Amino acid sequence: MSATTTAMVFGTEIHQPVQHGKPGGIMRRLNIVTGLIGGIGLAAVAGVVTNALVPSGASTATFAPVAPDLVYLAMLVGWTIGFSVGIGAFVGPIRWFLGRDLTHADAEYMAGKDLGWVRYFKFTTDHKVVGIQYLVVFAIILGFGGLLAMLIRTELGVTWAEVFSPGFYNSMIGTHGIAMIIAMIISVMGPIANFIMPIMIGARDMAFPRLNALSLWLVVVAAVMLISTLFQGGIQDGWSVYQPLASQAPPAMLGYQMTIIVFAISTGVASVNLIVTALTMRAKGMTWSRTPIFVYGVFGAALMGLYAFPFFQYSQIMALTDRIFDTSFFNPLQGGSVWLYENLFWLLGHPEVYVILIPSTAILLELMPVFLRKPLFSFNFAIAGIVGVVALSGLVWAHHMYMTGWAPAANYPFMLSTEMISIPVGFLVLVMIGTMWRGLVWTRLPVMAVYAVIFNKMIGGVTGIYLSDVPANQFFHGSMFVVAHFHYMLMGAGLFGAMAGLAFYFPKMTGRILDERTASIGFWTAFVGFQITFMAMFVAGLQGMPRRVLQFDSLFNAPNWISTIGAYIIGLGMLVFAGAVISSWISGDKAPANPFGSKSLEWQTPTPVPLENFAVLPVVTERPYNYGVADPYEKELAAIDGDLDVQKVGSQ
Repeated sequence: MSATTTAMVFGTEIHQPVQHGKPGGIMRRLNIVTGLIGGIGLAAVAGVVTNALVPSGASTATFAPVAPDLVYLAMLVGWTIGFSVGIGAFVGPIRWFLGRDLTHADAEYMAGKDLGWVRYFKFTTDHKVVGIQYLVVFAIILGFGGLLAMLIRTELGVTWAEVFSPGFYNSMIGTHGIAMIIAMIISVMGPIANFIMPIMIGARDMAFPRLNALSLWLVVVAAVMLISTLFQGGIQDGWSVYQPLASQAPPAMLGYQMTIIVFAISTGVASVNLIVTALTMRAKGMTWSRTPIFVYGVFGAALMGLYAFPFFQYSQIMALTDRIFDTSFFNPLQGGSVWLYENLFWLLGHPEVYVILIPSTAILLELMPVFLRKPLFSFNFAIAGIVGVVALSGLVWAHHMYMTGWAPAANYPFMLSTEMISIPVGFLVLVMIGTMWRGLVWTRLPVMAVYAVIFNKMIGGVTGIYLSDVPANQFFHGSMFVVAHFHYMLMGAGLFGAMAGLAFYFPKMTGRILDERTASIGFWTAFVGFQITFMAMFVAGLQGMPRRVLQFDSLFNAPNWISTIGAYIIGLGMLVFAGAVISSWISGDKAPANPFGSKSLEWQTPTPVPLENFAVLPVVTERPYNYGVADPYEKELAAIDGDLDVQKVGSQ
């Protein structure tokens, strides 16, 4: 057993290990550069060793030679382990195993105390640093996916000509799809939930700070592996990569599978962390009735992610073993079942929509009382909506398989469950509209984004009802109508909601005031481009245009030209919005602690927020949305003043 000493931590004397050397130890030498060196180095070593050990003619009984696959897989595993070691992800557990656990000074160093901007390039445990890191990673992945979207629309805007080869076009479709899914899943749950939620509930950090940092860097690992697929033949089977066709794809399929496996670990770790933090670290007096609605949204999304993502992960692990080790989970020739893959995939595929939608909606419900200066309309109704979505999200997956022939008798029960989930989603929209009713709106960018999201969500919701109906789905299945629908939900509601949240919390997260004039121009430009792009896709879908096609009949020329023009308008708007964010972050006016006059705890801390968030943990005595509701002590004082006035008048 190692020797211990005592130290004062937040005013309490606690026992801790003896400090050896400078605080931080080896972590002082580790950063993203050493992570890249470790990842690339171990990937190269793993590739060379595997190539030397595996005969070039090695193959499975069913598919193509696996030697290149094994080399690529070894490099992916090497990259994952090497980067994690190089960034310092395993330092804490290793020190504990060696009996030299981290001291309080070590923990402060890992939290980035006094490190300045350097802490953003290290394995840093402070939830606020992790939130900013998530924001940057989200922006990079979103930009990568958006670039692929522009290339896709460029191809579809040119009639009867191939700007790109069919293989590369298919790769862009699949890579764009999964990149945007990953980006949208972390759009709110990464930056805003990590930075804001612990402060919002009166905590000093997340429940598991090191796991919090690990979840972020695993996303970086996964993103690099996804990009690597473009150099290994690309993901040519769409983002759903149905089996057994995907088992015959280029080696890039292994990159996709490892991306999903690693990203699922990241989401699992992050979900557990968020759930435990919300359950156990709320401030004294913060009962569930006094907990902000954003916490409910994050909690609900984390629950959905925790149970749904493992299905997707399992499907990719099984597909990987089918390809490499000749198992037969999905190969019908060897007794496997393609239905197993489709069910596992879609058991994630639809809860994932609500993992994106619920946090974005919750953040709008969080900011609306601030700019309308009135309590949230039916707080309990909003909670019922979130609970209803979480409960029903696991009962709708099979509506994606109406046309496959799997279990036809199940079609109508799943049609009912899919239509039922529109009810709790409708609850959330009604709460938003009810909160706006007779409100005196302080017209700022965050609240203007609410109007855009409500508009998009209504279109996405109504068109979703058509797709949930079996007879209508027979016509719309696999068409551009479906593409337009899910973009209205994922981008129209999810992304625009995340942009509203960023505009709202920008002063607290960056310490600067956002240039709302420029950001608003970018936001509304993207909104207009969005309507042009996907309204035209609805038209193409109604005309019968299938999705994922390189060339199409001249009947679809006009809607495709219009969609391409709209897509470039979206790109322009997003660039303007990003420019406003970057310029404001660099040179914007310094933000006060509470520029919007909010009552919730995150706005009661100084800006920039101190390392420990609160010098003294707060005590909560009222609900978070008592705007326009007089404090009971103020009522008593008003009554006393009134009595004095009456007495004065009487004496005169």
